[in-house]
Amino acid sequence: MIYCVEDEKNIRELLVYTLSGSGFEAKGLSNGKELKKALKEEIPELILLDIMLPGEDGYAVLEYLKGRPDTRDVPVIMVTAKEEEDDKVRGLEGGADDFITKPFGMMEFLARIKAVLRRSKKQEQPKEYHCRGLTVDVKSRKVWDEDRSVDLTLKEFELLRYLLENRGTVLSREKILEKIWGYEIYGETRTVDVHIRTLRQKLGKSGSLIETVRGVGYRIGEEE
Repeated sequence: MIYCVEDEKNIRELLVYTLSGSGFEAKGLSNGKELKKALKEEIPELILLDIMLPGEDGYAVLEYLKGRPDTRDVPVIMVTAKEEEDDKVRGLEGGADDFITKPFGMMEFLARIKAVLRRSKKQEQPKEYHCRGLTVDVKSRKVWDEDRSVDLTLKEFELLRYLLENRGTVLSREKILEKIWGYEIYGETRTVDVHIRTLRQKLGKSGSLIETVRGVGYRIGEEE
């Protein structure tokens, strides 16, 4: 799935039509609000993002995407009429994978998309994490405590994955809140404590891997 975030209806429909005709599944969205709603239903393979959007502009939406653990690795191509070098630099430094300036040819458009998708597949994160008796399969979202399968909610899984990605690093409650729950929750650090407690219980023996650092937060230590 490719999301096309473009406020001009004619351009949005043309991009979706071109992608669909080239074998891609695509969905058109007119602003950042619609994108956030769509992300609750499906995380895409790639996002085409216009800069000049109503409400939040493309830069703000890009920052939002890179701040979420489930979308930060989704490649983003900025599609815009802005030609200034500063605009391109700002987008690329913000985490965009490419920058296409309007107007552009459809053949170039498709070639850029295919190139970004190829690069993103080569840079995929590890498919599995292993830590003593704990095994986490990222793609299937399956977790095992030794030979026992563990059922986790989406938030519990993302929390465990975040701890494993930063193994050996102490993560504050505030940082965990920001990464896992986004920017809409403030001061609710108890949310983290409750999820950590439940996660430990569900993991059984492997729950002891999650260490509490008093007054700071949590971590999963380095493997012995």
